Amino acid sequence: MQQIINQAESVLLHTYNRFQVVFDHADGVKLYDVNGKEYLDFVSGIGVFALGYNNKEYNDALKGQIDKILHTSNYYYNVPAINAAEKLLKAAQMDRVFFTNSGAEAIEGAIKAARKYAYNKDGQTDHEIIALEHSFHGRTMGALSVTGTPKYREAFQPMIGYVKFAEMNDLESVKAQITDKTCAILLEPVQGEGGIYPATEEFLKGIKEICEEKDILLIFDEVQCGMGRTGYMFAWQKFGIRPDIMTSAKALGCGVPVGAFMMTQKVADSSLVAGDHGSTYGGNPLVGAAIDKVFDLFEKQNVLANVQEVGAYLEEKLEELTVKYDTILLHRGAGLMQGLVFDKPVADIINEALANGLVLINAGTHIIRFLPPLVISKKDVDAMIAILDAAIEKTLC
Repeated sequence: MQQIINQAESVLLHTYNRFQVVFDHADGVKLYDVNGKEYLDFVSGIGVFALGYNNKEYNDALKGQIDKILHTSNYYYNVPAINAAEKLLKAAQMDRVFFTNSGAEAIEGAIKAARKYAYNKDGQTDHEIIALEHSFHGRTMGALSVTGTPKYREAFQPMIGYVKFAEMNDLESVKAQITDKTCAILLEPVQGEGGIYPATEEFLKGIKEICEEKDILLIFDEVQCGMGRTGYMFAWQKFGIRPDIMTSAKALGCGVPVGAFMMTQKVADSSLVAGDHGSTYGGNPLVGAAIDKVFDLFEKQNVLANVQEVGAYLEEKLEELTVKYDTILLHRGAGLMQGLVFDKPVADIINEALANGLVLINAGTHIIRFLPPLVISKKDVDAMIAILDAAIEKTLC
């Protein structure tokens, strides 16, 4: 394994501080490294593998499409993408969709749609977007511009401009940023990289009222918190506060690189038109077949019900750890998107857990993030807690 790691470090651009493990194959909720060691996965490829690994029906759908046609470009129609679009829009309660290759690209499209919508109203190009502090929307230039963590932006200035930041769950801070140039408010209903921080119902309702009153577009980034992660297909559906534009990715394709931005018909009628946006690979037959099958399997396997049941159990067990250890300040989250906040850096805990067969990641230096496959069981939660408990005891106590 070390030989493979050394080879990787000689050829790959060092933009990640990778864990010292090389995964070779996976099955269910377990990963296996090149030496055959088994790991319980509570990361799911950063929220991607919602259905777990090696799902036969999913694999067969992709294999079948590979034998038919992989790519045609968006100059032509393809049936898998149309089927995928219909199922996604029904689940998202949206009207139109554009398929991208990633979550960051979905954010780029959402920004363009919002600005074009505002441009069509007054012909001006100085419209402002309000995003939130501690948010994360991606690392392309547009997505980075609305990411509310300065350390990600500072080396790449200037950003796209006309972006302001407000505080999560502080409606007054949002109101203070609004001007007659504000065209959109962009936020994650549950912040992921920013620390597993859910928006409150009061906050979301307040923003929705402002947007409706002033014809400001409400954009929800559901790349990480969507596709069943919180126990609802999309996190906003818990409160019934529908956005004008929404982004999705990660678990949307359960492994294939695909994202999407969606919008209401009102936005579609007054924003992007032919020539305004495009993607060579976006919505090709392979990813269309994947999305189509993902929605079938979500329904067949009652994924949302499992998230609600096991998510509540995970919350209970994390709360027990919070009470047990003074070093844990609190835990927060929704469904199977949970976080433990520590008073110390958590890197040693995560590395100790990895050495003992448990895969975890952080969300900032002091927070452990839990993003297991959505088909995880209570038994898996118990196994995770046992390893994590021992890792905390060994490293911090």
